Amino acid sequence: MKEGSLAAPIRHPLDWQNPDFYDEAKLDAEMRRVFDICHTCRRCFNLCDSFPRLFDLIDESKTAELDSVDSKDFKPVVEACTLCDMCFMTKCPYVPPHEWNLDFPHLMLRYRAVEAKKGQIPLTDRELAKTDRNGKIAGFVAPLANWAMDKANQTMRGLLEKFAGLDRDADLPKYAGKSFEARTKENPPVVDPTAPAFGRKAVIYATCFVDYHNPDIGLAAQAVLAKNGVATEVVYPQCCGMPMLEQGLIEEVAKGAKTVAAEMRPWIEKGYDIIALVPSCALMLKFEWPLILPQNEDVKLLSKSTFDLSEYVVDIGRKEGMAPGLQAVDGGISLHMSCHSRAQNMGQKAAEMLRLVPGAAVSVIERCSGHGGSWGYKKENFKTALKVGAPVARQVDENAKTFVSSECPLAGLHIAQGVEKLGGSNPKPTLLAHPIQYIARAYGRNA
Repeated sequence: MKEGSLAAPIRHPLDWQNPDFYDEAKLDAEMRRVFDICHTCRRCFNLCDSFPRLFDLIDESKTAELDSVDSKDFKPVVEACTLCDMCFMTKCPYVPPHEWNLDFPHLMLRYRAVEAKKGQIPLTDRELAKTDRNGKIAGFVAPLANWAMDKANQTMRGLLEKFAGLDRDADLPKYAGKSFEARTKENPPVVDPTAPAFGRKAVIYATCFVDYHNPDIGLAAQAVLAKNGVATEVVYPQCCGMPMLEQGLIEEVAKGAKTVAAEMRPWIEKGYDIIALVPSCALMLKFEWPLILPQNEDVKLLSKSTFDLSEYVVDIGRKEGMAPGLQAVDGGISLHMSCHSRAQNMGQKAAEMLRLVPGAAVSVIERCSGHGGSWGYKKENFKTALKVGAPVARQVDENAKTFVSSECPLAGLHIAQGVEKLGGSNPKPTLLAHPIQYIARAYGRNA
């Protein structure tokens, strides 16, 4: 196998049910094998904070080689990995089918899974990962929860920082008083039977973020799809498990995957496509779940039937053509391509979607926002997250567009905060929680 092979990267299933997966001596041997290769390559030095930490650790050791680094010092390298997959997808020349078989993100996941098996995942991290429970509880008292999480409320944010580890200066997503599921039941969209794509049917997998935090994303998506003749149903059995995966709780993710996939199967068999509203969730359904449960037929079927939201709209535009009525939107848009959009290996679908709007001036930014799920909220990471995302914030400021958006709503919120901290002379752009809201505006919906 040649170095830097042009063969398409492949990923092996996670062998998480094998006792060897949790063998600490075997894990350490694999960490050292991979870290030594990374040390001699260093192509990933500017992707995230994991690699600078690793290279500094080696460079500052006695021999400036991995042999003089103590294994207990590997933990900060693991902690900085956000499972963005960009090293695997865009940088590493040694991923499978290369014989060296490197999968850095899944190795970091294995390390965390070993910690989880030993009960070493902090209680606060485990509790924050229970997004469905947290969302339901906070939704009942949304005004109170949002008051407590407001940055201006330094007393409550100080307590959150102390007991939950959430940096008091980080902008946290608000909770919605009424979920997306509840709102769409009250006012279901009217499907346009004259649209070119009439006859399509899709299940919208709401995702925990849209359901509990920002239902407007889901409502905009439904409105655009209905305008294009797509009949939709909202189905949300539970979270995709990405927050659990970040903690190495693979068994919990597997349980959730089985539940969701089993509930989606009857819809798929009735001819429905599955649309995930957030890239991280699409990535889980399409790629991570089949690697965790490679023999589960429901999971395999769901993987083949799932579309990212932008991917689905572009598919309509290519195959049937968009419904008439799209009008130019005043002001251009800076579009951040989130890491988990890129990791789906589907191209810049959000940019393609936005360019369906007549005269749309789209400036694409393909670089990490620095946020990384809940990682960027934490006190020990927030400043680093802003630093990593600073180039994105600068590009947004320099673009001077009217709008800014990312398919990852958390990344968008983080980018907007980065732009604010820059204090540039250009007017601050309006944040759209998802690019679908730009399409909705182009159809005359103020979303």
